[in-house]
Amino acid sequence: MTRVVVPAKINLALIVGEARPDGYHEVATVMQRIDLVDRLSLEPDESFSVRGFADDTLVSLALERLAAAAGVEPSWRVRIEKRIPVAAGLGGGSADAAAALVLANQTLTVPLVGAALAELAAGVGSDVPFFLQPGPKLAGGAGERLQRLDLPQDYWIVVAMPLRAPKQSTAAVYRRFDDLGGGPGFEARRLALLDALESCRRPRDFAAFPPNDLAPAAGGGDIAEELRAAGALRADVSGAGPAVYGVFSHRAQARAAARGIARRARSWVTVPVW
Repeated sequence: MTRVVVPAKINLALIVGEARPDGYHEVATVMQRIDLVDRLSLEPDESFSVRGFADDTLVSLALERLAAAAGVEPSWRVRIEKRIPVAAGLGGGSADAAAALVLANQTLTVPLVGAALAELAAGVGSDVPFFLQPGPKLAGGAGERLQRLDLPQDYWIVVAMPLRAPKQSTAAVYRRFDDLGGGPGFEARRLALLDALESCRRPRDFAAFPPNDLAPAAGGGDIAEELRAAGALRADVSGAGPAVYGVFSHRAQARAAARGIARRARSWVTVPVW
């Protein structure tokens, strides 16, 4: 049996365009893994099972598609230990699916390689390809076009889950984004993000990144504002929310900010991981 830790992610920026004819939205997003993790184990078995998280859909889908692509029956036993909040904009399901794909692929007589595995991952979920390889990345297209980034890693992060925030599906947030008239001006915002990335040398430079375009549809802006008031270099909704993050220079400052929102949000103080 192979066991791995599976990091969540935050979106340090998320620019979203209008809906495409295929129903997806063009995005430009900066994704960074963080040390808030699930644990996943996988081993070959005579049958197929995913245990430990009753609401799993992505791991099962990923492994069924991997087996179909390899021309074999799905025959793995998987166990997931969840710590990453579900439906929060932190990519926990996508991260678990990617980890399961990598582990299961290694058990195949003829593993999928490179682009073939990435293409399969993209069919499972738009964030899944990001988790196949380490390191922060700029994602484009619907999330499947990835570019490695060299971003500063010396900061602390408060991740906050508002206690009364509804856990909307990603699709519902995007529908509300469309209803609110989001999308126009995408290219100008994308270029502004690329300019900010060019000059990003220190964590405080994250403040120059454009805000998350999905934040008005996802909610959570009030907690982001509280984190900024507590000294966050940048604070925003992650992905489609409702999780909010704040970036801090010092651990003590991050812990104090987490205490300050304790009545309104469940929070974690964590760090970036490669």
